[in-house]
Amino acid sequence: MTTGAHHGRAALARATLLVVFAAACFGSIAILTALATRAGTSLPTVLAYRYGIGAVLLMLAAGGPTRLALPRGHAVRALALGGGGQAVVAGLSLSSLQWIPAATLGFLFYTFPAWVTLFAAVRGTEPVNARRATALTLSLAGIALMVGSPQAGDVPLPGVALALSAALAYALYIPLLDRLQVGTTPAVASTWVTGGAAVIFAAAALANGTLTARLPAVSWLSVMLLALVCTAFAFIAFLRGLGVLGPVRTAIISTVEPFWTALLGALVLAQPMTPPMLAGGALIATAVVLLQLRSPRERAAEVAG
Repeated sequence: MTTGAHHGRAALARATLLVVFAAACFGSIAILTALATRAGTSLPTVLAYRYGIGAVLLMLAAGGPTRLALPRGHAVRALALGGGGQAVVAGLSLSSLQWIPAATLGFLFYTFPAWVTLFAAVRGTEPVNARRATALTLSLAGIALMVGSPQAGDVPLPGVALALSAALAYALYIPLLDRLQVGTTPAVASTWVTGGAAVIFAAAALANGTLTARLPAVSWLSVMLLALVCTAFAFIAFLRGLGVLGPVRTAIISTVEPFWTALLGALVLAQPMTPPMLAGGALIATAVVLLQLRSPRERAAEVAG
């Protein structure tokens, strides 16, 4: 093996580990949030601290306050629309933990690529070919397996509705994030978006009288891990891995995220991993992988575009 090939494989291995690390960090968010709220801290307070500290860390990663300058209109959109969208997605998804296990949330939220595909088909920007139709069918089958029979009360419907609403909101939110990054860097845009979410959740915690610095030790530990590991470190690791692997391989590797959530939920929160949950999650993960595959003709069209 030549030296160049060896270095190339080593770079791919490092990038893969970085993406796996980022996916595990993102998959830990529901677990850490559940630990903090179980300790008596309100969800808005947890998220206000997470996003507030995370914004400071991302600002440092972006190069400090002097690197954050944006035109006023762009900054307002990033704070209000970007931060507001992030707050809606996080609020919906993490509120579902009152009814459903973290693993169920992880798998149901991970249907968002299927909704992205469906919305693109509705808008006419992407046709639904056989591969995409199969992926959509697999996602719906996975949801049906996990939810079970509503009459039997297998899974509480409020939690399912919140988790799927979060996935739908995120599917609509992704194009907005893409537009917010135009003319700046991902680190700078993410700092503004995260800061906007922090302001919204701080206002919500103030409104319901729960914003306080006197948090239990478990809550503070969870908040710091959420901000440092699940926000700043995960974001940097994900971008570095993405830069080497590209979006397709990165998306496929990232399917470890909901399975990590399920494993961690079983170990930390003693939440069972039921066969229907794992079977439904496997169908959803298969759909995500299928959606990332491209035929030679599709790859050529994307490059030409």
